[in-house]
Amino acid sequence: MRVDSQRIDAVVIGAGAGGLCAAARLAHGGLHTLVVDDKDRLGGRASTEEIDGFKVNIGAIAIEFGGVFEETFHTVGAPLDIRAPEPASSFFIDGKVIDVGRGGWSLLLGQLTKQASRILEKFADARSGNLPDGRQSTEDWLKGYTSNATVHALFRNLCAAIFACNAAELPARAFLTYFTSKGAFKKFGFCPQGTIGVWNSLGNAVRRNGDIWLGTPATTIHTANGKVEGVTVLRNGERVRIDTDLVISNAGPKATVALAGSEAFPADYIAKVKNDLRPAANIVINVASREPLINHPGIVTFGKTRRLCNMANLSATCPELAPSGWHLYVAYAVPVPALGDFDSDAEVALALEDLREQFANFDQARILSIRVMRDDWPAQRSCAGYDLPRETGIEGLWCVGDAVKQYGNGGTQACAETAKLVTDAILAARPRLSASRI
Repeated sequence: MRVDSQRIDAVVIGAGAGGLCAAARLAHGGLHTLVVDDKDRLGGRASTEEIDGFKVNIGAIAIEFGGVFEETFHTVGAPLDIRAPEPASSFFIDGKVIDVGRGGWSLLLGQLTKQASRILEKFADARSGNLPDGRQSTEDWLKGYTSNATVHALFRNLCAAIFACNAAELPARAFLTYFTSKGAFKKFGFCPQGTIGVWNSLGNAVRRNGDIWLGTPATTIHTANGKVEGVTVLRNGERVRIDTDLVISNAGPKATVALAGSEAFPADYIAKVKNDLRPAANIVINVASREPLINHPGIVTFGKTRRLCNMANLSATCPELAPSGWHLYVAYAVPVPALGDFDSDAEVALALEDLREQFANFDQARILSIRVMRDDWPAQRSCAGYDLPRETGIEGLWCVGDAVKQYGNGGTQACAETAKLVTDAILAARPRLSASRI
């Protein structure tokens, strides 16, 4: 079966954050857009599942205000239903909660080390563009200014929470770029329907000038003479070819190459996919409790731990996520190493040990799910500092998502940014077409 190419201007492979943001922008820009995804729900690694009446997020939970993610929703006319916890971010160090909402780095580091001024000085240098090269790790950079174990633990857990890696694995340049130009201690919110709620809203925007086929894996990206020509998908057991000269892949560069065949790409791009990608892993532990584990309503980042890096109190701000009388939390841990092979069972055990140590009443809580995000379903398809280009070397075939981020960015905001950059370039090259479709 062949779908008439005149009816579909663009195909987006993958309904994760980058794919849906790109599809919504293209549809709004006048291109009739089809999204295909092999899963049965929107959101990819940032979706939501229901477990015994709890709305449990698979991966990402924090949706940032005031950036390109929120701008995407405003641009395409999609409502963004998120609630901000107050305070949003705090630190849980030696059993005490430190709220840094007003004092930022100065308040936090000033309580932990006499070397705070030296570290803050380097943050100021970074803001003015004086950054270390991309080879020095965050851990090695920090060792130059302090040996304080709590500060090192805190920086490790910030790297883990934001980038899903350890301080020894993240380039200091990427860490400083994020915290000085992307903005630290940002304002964010949780969706009361689970994170899938924001994707359902964006999906409705796509359907105004397009369609979404769930449970429909892409099997082949067709190319000829260095140009994309279409996509074949498996729909209801039948192979369907969609002819189009524009394909955006949110499946990651590795899967994109597999779909089109490595021979279709320039040799230097294949070398980057093989040698430069660094998938980053984390462990997501969803916990329900009759008793509160912590009263802070937002996300707490921990000090000294084995693997645990941060935890969110979801039901304090969004009680709809849990049945009455229950508290819902999600804890994140990052293995060692996060960019290489590790023993999942051993790393999960260390994370649970941390939770028991941090919360005296943890054993009465109920673990709803433990998800190890790794390999082809990682926390980040490539760690910050190791991103690939959004262009693939094939005309009309682009990548979006968390393997092609802007340097030093992370999370859903970074995915939304890749979608904006790619669709802005596409729509700028097709002004007459997009104008005629609106």
